[in-house]
Amino acid sequence: MPEERFSIPIGPQHPALKEPGHFVFTVDGEVVTGASVRLGYAHRGIEKATEGRNWVQNLYLLERICGICSHIHATAYCLGVEKLAGVTAPPRAQAIRVLVAELERIHSHLLWLGVAAHQAGFDTLFMYSWRDRETVMEMLERLTGNRVNYSANILGGVKFDVTEPAMDAIRHGLRFLEERTSHYVDVVREDRLFLQRTEGVGVMTRAQAERLGVTGPTARASGVPRDLRVDAPYAAYGDYTPRIVTETAGDLKARFIVRLNELSETYQLIRTLLDNLPEGELKTRMPRRIAAGETISRVEAPRGELFYFIKSEGGEQPARIKVRTPTLSNMDSVVRLAIGHQLADMPMLLAGIDPCFSCNDRLTTVQTGDETRLWTWEALRQYGIDYYREKV
Repeated sequence: MPEERFSIPIGPQHPALKEPGHFVFTVDGEVVTGASVRLGYAHRGIEKATEGRNWVQNLYLLERICGICSHIHATAYCLGVEKLAGVTAPPRAQAIRVLVAELERIHSHLLWLGVAAHQAGFDTLFMYSWRDRETVMEMLERLTGNRVNYSANILGGVKFDVTEPAMDAIRHGLRFLEERTSHYVDVVREDRLFLQRTEGVGVMTRAQAERLGVTGPTARASGVPRDLRVDAPYAAYGDYTPRIVTETAGDLKARFIVRLNELSETYQLIRTLLDNLPEGELKTRMPRRIAAGETISRVEAPRGELFYFIKSEGGEQPARIKVRTPTLSNMDSVVRLAIGHQLADMPMLLAGIDPCFSCNDRLTTVQTGDETRLWTWEALRQYGIDYYREKV
């Protein structure tokens, strides 16, 4: 008698998903035998929208690709546009960019720790880590005036300075967070129930990680020593270089340990930066019209490598901006590693890469009848207007 297999859809709207994504798992009993993923439900057309806005307006638009990674998106964009313009931001501005980026890394990792703990049914850890996350959000609010979209960058520099009282507040907050992080490392290493959900689950070898092209903490948990802050320093990372944190086990437990140990490195990097913050201006002059050309900008976001392609035709607006986020690089590993695991492991396996579905903003081809073509922004806008008029 042939074995019965079932396909179980999860999403795009599902209690286990904080953002819309559609997964289909084929199971034999409780064991996953096949997996697929469909993205694009959070598509907002941001890449296309940049072509109708000037260079300054796009800075604030691209910040909103992801709230948790807003600063690193703005930094990647600024570095690329400044390269096209032949402009370099002053050293103090570059250092402040790094300061906010590392505070954002703390925010992202603590938020992820809580979400992943919640997926494991460990709600105590979820509530504690999100309580502690408030500390870094207060630091960012004191520096920039905002808790999520910080708007610290401007083309050619940054818009605010770091005062002595702000430095003291950051140092005080780091002492508290360092103590809490040490406690969390003990929890993920030793808690018996937590280890049941993470140890030996989703194991990815170094060879698999390199073949699948995973990036960030997900790759470093499999022993891949790759970090753009070290391998290709940008902003002020040439002067303030962190140690690359790696683990070799490649399972979910290793991904927790890597991120938490990265927090300890970040605390030390921020202290070094505050003690050696260079003097000088916060910005330099930027032209309104950017010379024709193409460039790429690569930065290390909290989730991994963030890649920007920027093209200018010599005007006040870009001709093309293409964004590849780390979630897209890491997503394939989820469907590959799912096979052979229990269905109950799937939420944790997905949380292990720290996915951000809203980051997966893509250009879309539209098929109408037998015709497939790329739509202009105006054509897409008009289509939306006509579609909803028919619904009324």
